[in-house]
Amino acid sequence: MKSLGSWKLLMLVALASGPTTVLAQEPGPATPEATSRQAVIEQAQTEKDSLLQPYVLSKGERFANRAEDIILNGLTWHPFFENAYQGGGFPFGLGYRRYVSPHNQIDVRGSYTLSGYKRAEAEFVAPHLFNRRGVLSLLGGWREATEVGFYGIGPDSLKSDRTSYAFQQPYAQANLTLRPTRNHWLMQGGTEWTEWQENPGHGSFPSVDTMFTAETLPGLNADVTYIHSQAGMGFDWRPSAGYARRGGYYGVTVHDYTDTSSDFGFNQIDYEAIQHFPILRESWAITLRGRVQTAFHKGDQQIPFFMLPSLGGGSTLRGFSSWRFRDRNSLLMQAEWRVMANRFFDTAFFYDTGKVTARTSDLDFTGLQHDYGVGFRFHSVDATILRVDVARSHEGTRLVFAASRVF
Repeated sequence: MKSLGSWKLLMLVALASGPTTVLAQEPGPATPEATSRQAVIEQAQTEKDSLLQPYVLSKGERFANRAEDIILNGLTWHPFFENAYQGGGFPFGLGYRRYVSPHNQIDVRGSYTLSGYKRAEAEFVAPHLFNRRGVLSLLGGWREATEVGFYGIGPDSLKSDRTSYAFQQPYAQANLTLRPTRNHWLMQGGTEWTEWQENPGHGSFPSVDTMFTAETLPGLNADVTYIHSQAGMGFDWRPSAGYARRGGYYGVTVHDYTDTSSDFGFNQIDYEAIQHFPILRESWAITLRGRVQTAFHKGDQQIPFFMLPSLGGGSTLRGFSSWRFRDRNSLLMQAEWRVMANRFFDTAFFYDTGKVTARTSDLDFTGLQHDYGVGFRFHSVDATILRVDVARSHEGTRLVFAASRVF
């Protein structure tokens, strides 16, 4: 009985306090000041709504959006500005791209320069293999170069000793890039069949066969058929290899060139390091690159002069002529400061240095060649569309046009 009385007492207390709590939470009557303030807010909102209109793009903005759409999504018919071989002059080219599935595509393209360089090829690309971890490229084509520069072998060759040679080259290759895990490791591998048909050069410079013989210059007037295999591994955390302002790439690639006639086979190893340093939220970017190439004889076979590692031209020592220095080993170091002007255009200031040597032990920092200059980059989010560089060295000033990145 005492327990029941206690429960009744608690219920009476709860009932007595409930209405009081509810009444305390109910708002009181609005004051004249609050009503006036609410009216002012509603009137301002109404006036603001009456002034709102859809944003109208300017002509410049419409053009920029259209250009971005073309760059990102591509065109069925598209310009093709890649030369048959470095040093051939500005190319005029056209390509036709067709998707054979939602992602896989075939691109047929060709280019021509006023100096007679020609290129025609077809490529099939499957970019989303193995759960989007693999990219397969199948490429076949033919190219011709008419006046490739040759200055001799070694770091002490002279600009005045320039000669030229020509070649024709059919080729077919398959390349596969894999990212086996979700981190930044990648593996690359490929094989290529190619035939180099070396010929006397054309143009205003003497042909290389007027200064050398097959005994003094390995590969002169030779037809060499290679089975070229390559395998590489690297660590790549750039947003895109075609255009990046942050991240980096560190990798090594091993090449095997097997001559079907066993006269000119050799091996080569490439070491490369690229690092982008973003500044001011990527409005500036400083990029450093280092590359070493070294070639090795296969037994008593020789390395053709046109296959030796080289420096000079649009992506290495830009202040020197294409193929200016050749030897069995090369060292290249580059630095570039890029400033973003808008989402499609950068300016750049750069410095290149490097050298070639006959022995790997001579790959040091003495006797380096240098150049410097300014450049301009037209690009999309993930690719360099057009690059223009003005470079200066002790051998003069050179103007470079290219449809690809430097590094």
